Amino acid sequence: MSAIASPVPPAHPVTDVPPVVEEVLEDAERAALIARIKQLLKAQDAVLVAHYYTSGDLQRLAEETGGCVSDSLEMARFGHAAKASTLVVAGVRFMGETAKILNPEKRVLMPDLGAECSLDLSCPAEEFIPFCDAHPDRTVVVYANTSAAVKARADWVVTSSIAVRVVQHLKERGEKILWAPDRYLGDYVQRVTGADMLLWQGACVVHEKFKAEGIRELKRQHPEAAILVHPESPPEVIAMADVVGSTTQLIRAVETLPNPSFIVATDIGIFHKMHAVAPHKLLIEAPSGGKGATCVSCAHCPWMAMNGLRKLAHVLETGENEIHVPEDICRRAARPINRMLEFAGQQSIPVLGRSGE
Repeated sequence: MSAIASPVPPAHPVTDVPPVVEEVLEDAERAALIARIKQLLKAQDAVLVAHYYTSGDLQRLAEETGGCVSDSLEMARFGHAAKASTLVVAGVRFMGETAKILNPEKRVLMPDLGAECSLDLSCPAEEFIPFCDAHPDRTVVVYANTSAAVKARADWVVTSSIAVRVVQHLKERGEKILWAPDRYLGDYVQRVTGADMLLWQGACVVHEKFKAEGIRELKRQHPEAAILVHPESPPEVIAMADVVGSTTQLIRAVETLPNPSFIVATDIGIFHKMHAVAPHKLLIEAPSGGKGATCVSCAHCPWMAMNGLRKLAHVLETGENEIHVPEDICRRAARPINRMLEFAGQQSIPVLGRSGE
């Protein structure tokens, strides 16, 4: 069965990708910023939630201050359970929106509101909603990496760790799927489940660029290495993987598999957590460009790189960069998210207990 059951919308490649600019700090400034941020978090009754793809500085700070380092939905879930009245989300914009959707009563701040996501950008609501309306016979399943407005039009929201189980469930009920936005993850889910899926043609600028040829060469150099791949990657890369999984599933693989080394095809921000759980193992960055080629993101999301200690301190001092989601959008977007959470609970799927994206 083809993954594309009927004509699909045109692809929406994201061409205006900013350069990756990492924050560079001297030790003294870093120490001063961390001390100041800790004071501000306490004074403002705020908690820091950070994604696995942000810098090691932010991940360490979140853990040291009683915050959370995980995927976007666990970040939002943690924020809901936390007593703090302010959530500071270090990640990309859709993560801040998701936190607000599940915590509408709380103030949600972000270090940089310009931190976008190529998957979100590749699925504009003003085009996606009419496309859904043109296919009323299909159940709309969207990835968490989408805007609040797109989530509000969906029947289900999924993370990569639960996508296969949800689509299999819908297939067993005889439902046809309209999937958005990542065509590679959608293709992977379709091949695993055999479901009838109409795929929106979005892609992640990081995962789309991993190269099978380069990974094959690394495997020749490191035959003992296990290949870990996120399912947002191209099919030929997924086909080489020893483990295909979400962020947390890949971290767990490094921690539990006996291999002394790993070739990792996902954002290199995850290396911080991988080193923490398995400091004695060798982590090798999967190549994102071929011979003579250049990469767009070089295995790191340029929008994730916009987060840093300086911006975090600034937003706590000023209250700028607050996330606002219209009440009607918030209410409608919460329904498909909660539907997934209820399904996960019924199936005993640990989608929130350190699950991945």
